[in-house]
Amino acid sequence: MMSTGLNHMTIPQSSATELFDMAQSLGFVGVELRNDLPTALFDGKDAREIGKNAKERGLRILALAEVYGFNKNSAEKQAEALNLARQAKNCGAEAIALIPRIEDAPVARSEQRDLLKEALIALQPMLENVGMVALIECLGFANSSLRLKADAVAVLEEMERPACFGLIHDTFHHALAEEVAIFADLTHIVHISGVTDQRIGYSDMTDAHRGLVDCNDTIGNLAQITRLRSAGYTGPFSFEAFSPTVHELNDPTDALSESVAFISSQVANMAA
Repeated sequence: MMSTGLNHMTIPQSSATELFDMAQSLGFVGVELRNDLPTALFDGKDAREIGKNAKERGLRILALAEVYGFNKNSAEKQAEALNLARQAKNCGAEAIALIPRIEDAPVARSEQRDLLKEALIALQPMLENVGMVALIECLGFANSSLRLKADAVAVLEEMERPACFGLIHDTFHHALAEEVAIFADLTHIVHISGVTDQRIGYSDMTDAHRGLVDCNDTIGNLAQITRLRSAGYTGPFSFEAFSPTVHELNDPTDALSESVAFISSQVANMAA
């Protein structure tokens, strides 16, 4: 049985309470809350109150997102990370999400690693002091300042794999980066979204193309999910849809339920 979660981006106009209610109704294990949506983080309420609301529904807060551009190390980014880590601790979240910058032009892989290592070295003592895990999410866009999980893992290996860091495997970005390797042992959350437009290639895909996964998916979600599970990943698969077609649904509960059923049945068949 797959463990599933719901990223607030999938229903960005909804409050945290509405997110919790939908996740509970779908039998999901948890949610991811975000600070980059029209609605205020925690609905403007105290973090502890939101954490209590989630717990009362039997839900985990899988992560708080995000510290965007964390890998351009600065006092400002360190302060953002520390603030988000403290908020996560207060609401009972399991992790925070670290998102790399998108630049105007491609960044050399050696530079990507150097930027990442400098940032992680600065963040490590802060995270350890708060007692929080930070998850690195590589973005597969051509101009991403951190594209490949392999590079993130190489840096973590150099740092002897500090327990305060892990990975988010995003099926969309894994496809765009055309990355082969997966790192199930370092992965804490998997983001899933589907692209169904057969006319576009990876280089032309944007967040707006990211809907729910169905039989028309072009980015290999089923294969990625199967590989991760076969490699020992047992964590949540969290729905993160950016597409306006999903956001415009009055109630995406049925659509989400259908996507869960499709993925679960197909993955079961592939594993048989």
